[in-house]
Amino acid sequence: MKILILYAVAEELLPLDLPQHHITLAQSGVGKVNATITAFEAITQHNPDLVINIGTCGSVHHPVGSIHRCHTFIDRDMEKLKEFGLKSQLDFLNEITETPALNKWTFNSVCNTGDTFLTDADGTGDVFEMEAFAIASVCKHLSKTLVAIKYVTDVIGQNSVKHWQDKLADARVVLKREIEELLN
Repeated sequence: MKILILYAVAEELLPLDLPQHHITLAQSGVGKVNATITAFEAITQHNPDLVINIGTCGSVHHPVGSIHRCHTFIDRDMEKLKEFGLKSQLDFLNEITETPALNKWTFNSVCNTGDTFLTDADGTGDVFEMEAFAIASVCKHLSKTLVAIKYVTDVIGQNSVKHWQDKLADARVVLKREIEELLN
């Protein structure tokens, strides 16, 4: 299987051992604009069978160290403008159920994306980060299946930046294990 794995920052890069798959890794940079450009370029260049967005996130409902397999993506910036008819939510549950490699996993988390590093919860969702909705938009546009696997590094509003930095090493270990279990 050809798999594209997108991550935002170098600290989220994982050394993966998956010889049965053709893996392409791409660093998007932080934020929706960077993620959109990188996702579009990587998908059109590599034509993957599956796109996986990995990374760290904050939460107000889930503990630090929890892992979230996301199938629904919300744009918290556009969510505030629903009355103007702007699309603020994308779901990949149908695509996931049609992908045999993903059938053994449960994807039940909602990922909320916006262009700010949150210090207060803003919007709905299980986890909060800065790139996934943009990647989801590109995947929908190009008819690619997307899942996101996110590791909670911080409780939003509780010294989030420091906690994020402190938990990066743990996040890499857990995300690597999750990806390798998913794809083996």
